[in-house]
Amino acid sequence: MSLAHLVLFAGLLSLVILASSSSSSSPGSRSILRDISGENADQKDRAVELNSSNFDSVLSDTPAKYAIVEFFAHWCPACRNYKPHYEKVARLFNGPDAIHPGIVLMTRVDCAMKTNTKLCDRFSVSHYPMLFWGSPSKFVSGSGEPKKEKSEIVVIDDARTAERLLKWINKQTQSSYGLDDKKFENEHVRTNITDYKQISQAVYDIEEATAEAFDIILSNKVIKSSETSASFIRFIQLLAAHHASRRCRKGAAEILVNYDDLCPSGKCSYDSSGGNDTLGSFPICGKDLPRGYYMFCRGSRNDTRGFSCGLWVLFHSLSVRIEDGESQFAFNTICDFVNNFFMCDECRLHFNDMCLSVKTPFKKARDFVLWVWSTHNKVNERLMKDEASLGSGDPEFPKIIWPPRALCPSCYLSSDEKSIEWDHDNVYKFLKSYYGPKLVSLYKEKSVVGSKEETVSATAEDLTVATNALVVPVGAALAIAVASCAFGALACYWRTQQKNRKYCRGEAGTEVLEAELLMFP
Repeated sequence: MSLAHLVLFAGLLSLVILASSSSSSSPGSRSILRDISGENADQKDRAVELNSSNFDSVLSDTPAKYAIVEFFAHWCPACRNYKPHYEKVARLFNGPDAIHPGIVLMTRVDCAMKTNTKLCDRFSVSHYPMLFWGSPSKFVSGSGEPKKEKSEIVVIDDARTAERLLKWINKQTQSSYGLDDKKFENEHVRTNITDYKQISQAVYDIEEATAEAFDIILSNKVIKSSETSASFIRFIQLLAAHHASRRCRKGAAEILVNYDDLCPSGKCSYDSSGGNDTLGSFPICGKDLPRGYYMFCRGSRNDTRGFSCGLWVLFHSLSVRIEDGESQFAFNTICDFVNNFFMCDECRLHFNDMCLSVKTPFKKARDFVLWVWSTHNKVNERLMKDEASLGSGDPEFPKIIWPPRALCPSCYLSSDEKSIEWDHDNVYKFLKSYYGPKLVSLYKEKSVVGSKEETVSATAEDLTVATNALVVPVGAALAIAVASCAFGALACYWRTQQKNRKYCRGEAGTEVLEAELLMFP
């Protein structure tokens, strides 16, 4: 082959390579813009993309104390160049691997999208990129010119680089975060257990624990029989009725509505990418739930507390919300849930033994509240010894008997630390308040959880919009009826009504349905 042929062959080869690389990004694709900005295409963005439809809901639901909203246009070169700086800061605060979670929610709104025009006008966006800072609740109610007063929405006027943006955040929060911070130890732990208000942060933890438990069920595909199916549906029924979080109640109810289709004969479809007919396509607490935000249950090390703590808080919060007639149903439901779905084998067996030791059915909700409390303390007593001998506990949160004397002095009958005598009446009052009104106090301020009457009404409204029906599948109703006549009868009634008008829902049917939903506890 001559030299001329070699040169020609090399030229043709380079053209083929160039063409193939160009074809990997379609004309107008934003992946081209990201390549220009030098970003790694596989690197997941941490800033939350907002739009006119989810702006208020995401900012209403976030546990973060502050929020930053970047208004940009995807065609703007300066915005493309600024994105890597913004993402570098966002990785500190956003996502499941956040270094400092729960402090600042960093978001973006593309004003070049026509659907966001009114949203950008609402905040008088005058140039791109334009960054706003404020409390998340202020953004939800905010409009017009940004304010200059403290606690209102303000424009971030010095954020041209990641370093300068983080410096601005540090000034506002009186912190010293660094771009090189690593997630080795959790420095924002809450060590003052006598602070009664700290439990208000735990609502986010029980949402996180609920979602994580659901993820474990999905990933391990543990609904394998009619027994595990019945156990799962009873637990979802309990969450739909009594979870402290409205969005988890709504998510649980939507699973109940669709359960027969998702899990025919107890055989579930799990893959969330398979469309809307899989269990994974129905997130238990909604699609917009912030993840990775354990706050009350955050340990001083990444391998301590978290999920197990959040699950216990969930059990306590459920126990104080049930009525007398539901106490045995709730007991059976939680025992079966742990036995079938908690993947720590030793923990599961210990918990099952404590469940089997109960010989007399519960008739009073008070007795069930105290059983959950005493069971938790027995677990803590056992783990105290194990962690002391192995050094595996959290040094900032060693296992203790709950509640400590400093938090509830009236719970103790004597001052003897070695032989504790409890005043069970005062313990019950403490638990009802601590895991009841105190737990949801912060949520009420954010208008996510209201009074019982408000919650029933809001839940009915939410579910009517989302599903047009709140009914329990036939298989679920049968399982529930065995454990609770009241739940079973109501479930069967709902199912019958759905069958009668499944294909002919008009305005009149919707009005009747709304009245039925108000019966839901």
